[in-house]
Amino acid sequence: MKIVVMNGPNLNLLGIREPDIYGKETYETLTQKIKAHADALGVEVTFVQSNHEGTLVDEIHRAFFEGWDGIVFNPGAYTHTSIALLDAVKATRMPTVEVHISDPDTREDFRRVSYIRTACIATIAGHGTNGYLEALDLLIAHLRAAQES
Repeated sequence: MKIVVMNGPNLNLLGIREPDIYGKETYETLTQKIKAHADALGVEVTFVQSNHEGTLVDEIHRAFFEGWDGIVFNPGAYTHTSIALLDAVKATRMPTVEVHISDPDTREDFRRVSYIRTACIATIAGHGTNGYLEALDLLIAHLRAAQES
């Protein structure tokens, strides 16, 4: 099983950007934690982080054409603005779990809108960086259930 873990704008600044909201863990530490969790589950992961919407769309397409099984995706601020990311996930039908370190529903009003959510099988929000591990577990369970049916 092969999963892409995608991160949108400013997630490369984890540990620096608003640590009271996003914590002090760095992006590098986050990817190491996810990789260790995936390795323990026997799942291959690759990571994508971009501050550019079009690059993220291209990476969704690439995951589809290269035969990856699913996506764990924190679109960052594009959650609230990007119909292009929504359309890319819908068009490829890639099983996707939306993940957020903080809980957008408890923050500013504009953060309560998620365009991509309607194309995702689930959303994990407000569980810190451990939410990525939960999202990975949920996606793997979904994919295994689909393989068995």
